[in-house]
Amino acid sequence: MESTNEFVQKIHDKQQKDEQNRKRQGKGHPEKKLPNKQH
Repeated sequence: MESTNEFVQKIHDKQQKDEQNRKRQGKGHPEKKLPNKQH
């Protein structure tokens, strides 16, 4: 069982990565965005 401190650290890291991905997505490179629908 990991300590609470390690658990909180992992969550913070994940939140930070999610935030960076959200900012990076589609800015200046719309062709790199995944299509919403595939027919």
